[in-house]
Amino acid sequence: MKKKREEIPGRDAFRSRMGFIVACVGSAVGMGNIWMFPYRTGKFGGAAFLIPYFIFVVLLGFSGVIGEMAFGRSMGTGPAGAFEKAMKLRGKKGGKLIGLIPVIGSLGIAIGYSVVVGWFLKYLCGALAGNLGKVGDMGAYFGALAGNFGSIGWHMLGLAITFAIMLFGVSRGIEKMNKVMMPAFFVFFVILLVRVFTLEGASEGYRYLFIPRWESLADVKTWVYALGQAFFSLSLAGSGTIVYGSYLKKDADVVSCGRNVAIFDTCAALLAGMVVIPAVFAFGLDVSAGPPLMFITLPAVFQKMPFGWLFSVIFFVAVLFAAITSLVNLFETPIEALQEQFRMSRKMAVGIVAFVAAAVGIFIESADAVSRWMDVVSIYIIPLGALLAAVMFFWVCPKGYAREHVQLGRRKKLGRWFEPVTKYLFVGLTLVVYVLGILFGGIG
Repeated sequence: MKKKREEIPGRDAFRSRMGFIVACVGSAVGMGNIWMFPYRTGKFGGAAFLIPYFIFVVLLGFSGVIGEMAFGRSMGTGPAGAFEKAMKLRGKKGGKLIGLIPVIGSLGIAIGYSVVVGWFLKYLCGALAGNLGKVGDMGAYFGALAGNFGSIGWHMLGLAITFAIMLFGVSRGIEKMNKVMMPAFFVFFVILLVRVFTLEGASEGYRYLFIPRWESLADVKTWVYALGQAFFSLSLAGSGTIVYGSYLKKDADVVSCGRNVAIFDTCAALLAGMVVIPAVFAFGLDVSAGPPLMFITLPAVFQKMPFGWLFSVIFFVAVLFAAITSLVNLFETPIEALQEQFRMSRKMAVGIVAFVAAAVGIFIESADAVSRWMDVVSIYIIPLGALLAAVMFFWVCPKGYAREHVQLGRRKKLGRWFEPVTKYLFVGLTLVVYVLGILFGGIG
């Protein structure tokens, strides 16, 4: 059965292990790394917050991330097909219907995310033209853009760029795009890091980030939000990582891949924190601004900085790259589902998803509407999809199946830790994320 599946013509794949890793890093590195991580690190104990965060990154990276990669590769398809096959291994039906939950979650979060990508395009073009540096009231500028139907043109342009990349497929589109955008993201943020380090007053920002306040470890919220930050930052959703895994060759070591994704994702978060927070402190602005930090506070910082227009261009290019690489991963899930489950061509599947994204997204362009939309999807659907995927791979699939397929392509044998960490700890943590997300109104 597996051999027949591999011989189906037309199914694309990553050409190299490095291409797969970079694509997974691209899916993980996003807005949560750039503005949520710095803010939460400072708010919940500075360097003390990093202790539970690193713990959860390691636990989730060596269980959930490698699990979703191996699940997709073993089944050779995305969540809808993978869930169906897992159920059939037990002689049961209904897996495909359950698998639609993470597909819907991925599409839903992508629709909201695409609105934000439109905002980034507007700011980048404004920075390139020199207009952004002349804005007197940045709050009003953003308010006009983030109102009802306030960014239709930019929104549609963002979708056009994203789907143009996706039309080229996995190896010629997604893989090549990530190989350019992800290294560029890190290079641009290193440039910003050097510039921010020279700002007078930046040292206060570093103290805010990295001086530990150990009493915060006694606060349950520190652990709750560290868990949420790690979970969502690693892009665990039972969707995109499974799909990317289905394009991965059999000889790749998913444990090594998962480790590298966790390392680079964490490096991106730390790098963003050392750029964003010290820059805001240097000019005495509000570090706890939340989402407006990206569109109101930081643009105001660049206005006050010598050669600020240049650094604003670098910043918004880097952020746009991070957003598009994540958006491509999110949209790939429904596109793959249409291709695999309905035998559609790549062009047809991309066209349908593009139409749905535009038709729905246009009605949630205001900041309030897209925020509510993203909250509902990220609280109720995304963690549920991750939980269902974990249950399917680690519990529904026959005993030893998960170990066998995670082990595939790996020289060193997995230790006895594997089953307890994956079947019990990871599934339990995912359930905790789902429950706490509801109780706290979102922890991602």
